[in-house]
Amino acid sequence: MTFRLRALRAVVLLAGFHLMGVGLLAAMAVLDWLLVTRLLTEQAAWFEGTVLAVTALLAVTIVRGMVTSLRAGRLGPAPAAVAITPQEQPRLWEEVRAAARAAGERAPDELFLVAEVNAGVAEHGRLLGLLPGRRRMSLGLPLLTGLTVPQLRAVLAHEFGHFAHGDTRLGGLTMRGRAALVHTVRAFETGDTWLHHPVGRLYTAYARMFLQASHSTARRQELVADQVAARHAGREATAAALRATQVLEAAHRRYLATYATLGEPLAALPPVGEVGGGFRHLLAARSTQQLARLAAESRPSRPHPYDSHPPTPERIALIEALPPGDDNQQNRPDGPDGPEALSLLREPDRLFAALEARTLPPEASTMRRMSWDDLVLARAVADADDWSRPLRLAVARTLRSSEPDGELPGLEEILDAFDRGLLWPEIADRMPKPPQAARLTGQSARNFLRPRIFDALAGLVHLRLVALGQATADIAWAGQPGLALPEAWEKGMDDALDAATADTPDTTPLRTLLTSHTPTPPP
Repeated sequence: MTFRLRALRAVVLLAGFHLMGVGLLAAMAVLDWLLVTRLLTEQAAWFEGTVLAVTALLAVTIVRGMVTSLRAGRLGPAPAAVAITPQEQPRLWEEVRAAARAAGERAPDELFLVAEVNAGVAEHGRLLGLLPGRRRMSLGLPLLTGLTVPQLRAVLAHEFGHFAHGDTRLGGLTMRGRAALVHTVRAFETGDTWLHHPVGRLYTAYARMFLQASHSTARRQELVADQVAARHAGREATAAALRATQVLEAAHRRYLATYATLGEPLAALPPVGEVGGGFRHLLAARSTQQLARLAAESRPSRPHPYDSHPPTPERIALIEALPPGDDNQQNRPDGPDGPEALSLLREPDRLFAALEARTLPPEASTMRRMSWDDLVLARAVADADDWSRPLRLAVARTLRSSEPDGELPGLEEILDAFDRGLLWPEIADRMPKPPQAARLTGQSARNFLRPRIFDALAGLVHLRLVALGQATADIAWAGQPGLALPEAWEKGMDDALDAATADTPDTTPLRTLLTSHTPTPPP
C-alpha cells in the first residue's frame, strides 16, 4: 500500500471515530423502539424497563464522549508556562516565524516557555483534528539553555515539519488526529461514572486500531519533519540537535534530582530564578565528555508501541545521508556551532524567575531562600546529623541501659566505647536493621552494618569540621555537591574510618587526625 493510500485510510478511520458514537446511538434507539412497540409485555415489563434505563445511561455517556471528541485538541490555559509576545522577545519570535516559513506553515499564534527539555506545536483542532485552528508553540527554557542558535533552528523547523504536507496533505492531518484521539481516550479513562469504563474500552480498542493503522504514516511524517529541519538549519545542525537533546534530557534529570531539590528536606530553595536557572551552571561546568557520560548512564525509556519517532540513531543516519542540495545555503556555513540559543532572549534571568513562580507548588512561597553555598552547607549538616543519629542512639542505649532522654554522645565518647570493645557485641545489636537483615549474625551481621557505622562516624567528623570552620561548602557543578574537607582529611579519613569499624576496632588513626589536623576550639 502506498503512503498516500495509508494516509487516506488513517483519515477515514479518524472520521469513523466520530461515526462510531452515532452508530451506537442509532443501534440503541432501534432497540428501545422495538422494545416499546413490538416486544413490550406485562410479564417482562421489569426487564424491558431495565434495558431502557441502561440504554438511556449509555446514551448519555456516549453523547458526553462525542462532545469530548468534538472538543479534543482544544487549547486550554497553561498555568505552568510563561507566555512571551513578539514585542517582548522579537529575536526568538523571528526564529520561530522563519522556521514556520521554511516548513510552508503558518506561525503560531502563541508562544510559551516551559520548564522541560522539550519543544512542540499544538493546534486548537476541531473534529479530532480534521479542522485546523489556533496554534500554540511551547519551548523548554532548559532546551534553550543547552542548544546553540543553529541547533534551535533545526528543532523549531522540525516541530513545524510535523504539519508539513510532504508527499500528501493528509500526513499533517493524521498527526493532529492522533494527538486529539489520545486526548479523547484519556477523557473516557478518567470518567466519573461506572459506565465510562465499558464505553471507554470500546473507544480505546478503536483508538488502538487507528494508531496502528496510522503508525507508518506518523513515522513517515517524523522523517519529513527531519528533512524540513535539515533544509532550514543544515544537516550538521539538525543531527547535532538530535544528539544534544538526548544529552540535555539526561543532564536536566540529574540537575533536578541533585541540585534543584537540594533544599527540600530543609524547606529551603536556592535564590529566585535559580531553581531552573541553576541548570546553566551545570552545563557550563561540565565538559562535552562528562555530559555525554550522563546520557550514556541514563537508561532510555521503553518506547511506546505506537511511538511515531523512529530510533534517534536511525534518524541521524538518514539526515547525514541527505544530499548536499537539501542544505539551506544561507545557514549551512554556521554548522551546528554558534551563539547560545539563550542569547535570543531578553532578560533571561527574569524569565527563569517568572517560570519558577508558575511551576513551584504553593507551599514554596513559605520556604526560605538561600545562596547555593549556604544551601549546600545546610544540607550537608542535616545529612551528617541524619547519618550519625542511629549510631549515637545505639551508643547512648548501650552506655546508659535506657532510652536516651538528653544529649546524645559525641564523637570522643563514641570512640571511647569502641576502645572498650563495645562496638560489635553491644552497640551493633542496637543499630536499626530492616526486617530482612534482623536474623543475620556473626560476620554477616558485621558486614551488613559496617557501611552504616562508617557513614555515621563520617557524619560526626563532618559535623566537627563544620563547627570548627574547617569544612566548607562545595557546590561541585561538575560532580556532586557536598563538603570540601582539609587536605589531610581528604587523604586519611577513609582509612581511619575503616580502622575504627574493623572487626577489631582501632580508633588511633582517627584520633590522630582529630588532634593533629583540627584546631582546638576557643574556650
